[in-house]
Amino acid sequence: PYYVDLNQNLFLQASLHSSDSNLVVFVDTCVASPDPNNFRTLAYQLIRSGCVKDPTYSSYYSPYSEVARFGFNAFSFVRRYSSVYLQCELMVCRYNDYSSRCYQGCVRRFKRNAGS
Repeated sequence: PYYVDLNQNLFLQASLHSSDSNLVVFVDTCVASPDPNNFRTLAYQLIRSGCVKDPTYSSYYSPYSEVARFGFNAFSFVRRYSSVYLQCELMVCRYNDYSSRCYQGCVRRFKRNAGS
């Protein structure tokens, strides 16, 4: 656990460890919750499908394609919970594959299969 004050800036880094140097990491979704086992009922979205949802969320430059850096301000859930848990989904793509999800950025809608 990390102990921080309310509204303190938090800086995070996710690193991919692989022998393949032609990969890039992209932060797709990060959700916070006071319950480490439930990120749906009482949850706060920082970023969803590459779209920033929290005004304090920022992505930061990394000189390495296999490292994603981001940050946000610490917050509390209605002051009733002393802990906040973070769950992030990251994408790993081929470097310079501009058709991949990593290079699409914010995706507002997903295409659905109408089926039969």
